[in-house]
Amino acid sequence: MSNPTKFDANGPGVLERIAAASRRNRISRREFMVEASAAGMTIATASALWAQNAAAETPKAGGTYRLGLHDGNTADQMDPGRYQSVGEIQMAHTHRSYLTEITAENGLGGDMADAWSATPDAKVWTFELNKNATFHDGRKFTANDAIASLNHHRGENTTSAAKPLLESVENIRADGDHAIVIELNQGFADLPWVMTDYHLAMLPANEDGTIEWENGIGAGPYVIENHQAGVASTLARHDGWHREGAYFDKVEFTVLNDPNARQTALVTDAVDAISSVDLKTLSLLSRSRDVEVENVPSGSAITLPMFCDHSPYDNVHVRLALKHAIDREEIIEKILFGTGTPGNDFHVSPNMPYWPDIEQRTYDPDMAKFHLKEAGMDSLDVQLSAADSVLPGAVDMVVLYSEQAKKAGINIKPVREPNDSYWADVWLKKPFVFVKWGARPTPDNMFTLAYKDDAPWNEAHWKNDRFNELLLLAKAELDETRRAEMYREMCQIARDDGGTIIPLFVNFVYARRSNVRRGASLAASWETDGARSAHRWWFA
Repeated sequence: MSNPTKFDANGPGVLERIAAASRRNRISRREFMVEASAAGMTIATASALWAQNAAAETPKAGGTYRLGLHDGNTADQMDPGRYQSVGEIQMAHTHRSYLTEITAENGLGGDMADAWSATPDAKVWTFELNKNATFHDGRKFTANDAIASLNHHRGENTTSAAKPLLESVENIRADGDHAIVIELNQGFADLPWVMTDYHLAMLPANEDGTIEWENGIGAGPYVIENHQAGVASTLARHDGWHREGAYFDKVEFTVLNDPNARQTALVTDAVDAISSVDLKTLSLLSRSRDVEVENVPSGSAITLPMFCDHSPYDNVHVRLALKHAIDREEIIEKILFGTGTPGNDFHVSPNMPYWPDIEQRTYDPDMAKFHLKEAGMDSLDVQLSAADSVLPGAVDMVVLYSEQAKKAGINIKPVREPNDSYWADVWLKKPFVFVKWGARPTPDNMFTLAYKDDAPWNEAHWKNDRFNELLLLAKAELDETRRAEMYREMCQIARDDGGTIIPLFVNFVYARRSNVRRGASLAASWETDGARSAHRWWFA
């Protein structure tokens, strides 16, 4: 949820200001009632005023919603198993649908599935499918489509990055036209959460059990009219969409990787919202009456993975030296202007389930020198790649890190990579890079995608037998206390042995024109309300 606006109850015009704030969704009902009571309003009157303002903000249909996106690339494509960039993820949640979704309140909700249930051992799950859901060409969504869509990410020949998420699935079968049964080789308590993963889109099945993905068809709230990867896209409302929302007539996405261009487009009303704000001018932008800035704490991590099978990162002491040589607090203050939380070199954020309270690693050049000495080195020279399309200020962050590391005898050469095709040509290709991960709902999801030894996105090429053993045990563990203990041990292992520096978790900081309205809560899973602003927001 975004940071609420605070008001002085004794200041002039407080009632007018809190009423305006409620209309603009900048204050919750509880906060409204507290402020109104402090200003002398009775509970009955305050409740009536809240209801009046809420009614004034009933979503209205119409208009063309224009979103300026960061991290779009000409290499972006339509195969859901290969989605990587923010541009692909935003498009996916606009023209395609999933079995489940992370709601605006950050809970678990249905999308193409209306309900789900499991056997007591969590080894067999049944998902009841929405009977009214249709694809953009009018075909009904059935169990066969759901099965083919999930199987696209399974099997030896799949190229999907989501393959590890479904590794424990043994069989998926239909139970009539509108239900599927998923049988697993072990208990999997997180399975409904896994179905929110942005790769697992529901698409039409071909007769041979494959899916249609090349043509961009989906069952989401909007239909693609024109799409030029990495440049711009136009979509129109899917009148057959099975859910509420999708208030805009059309949606236009424009890729604006340059943060200045993106922000200028918002201020000049060339777009209605942008997916990432230039933090250098955040304070100035926040003063504009025509713009609303959203600052949403999240589990989105900055990672600096090092190839553990590549010298010099194959030495754990080198990895520890680099982890001790970074000043996380200074980076958050100077690069993110306070819009982040320090990381501790394990990929579980404080707002995720099972977060372990492990002693925070701090900037310690002397300890970094100690680990270099243990590695048999007096100094270290490495290169670190970054691009500002991944995160505005990414290159500046690497430059600051290089200055901090000098005190430990570590020379980091920042490499500014081209914004376009960063995910195709740099990530998973070069041995030390800057990465921004979107938030994942559970530790199992994150660890399975990027830290399991054989995961396609094991960006550090890290392998630890005990970590992998615990990952399998925790997945099937239904005792919450025992499961938490397992995740704690895994986090400790990743912190002290892993090949990934996690300096911080970033807030999602994006913005919209003040005539664009939203609900009272915002999803913390992706930028712009979990990448679902096109179907959750509306014009005043």
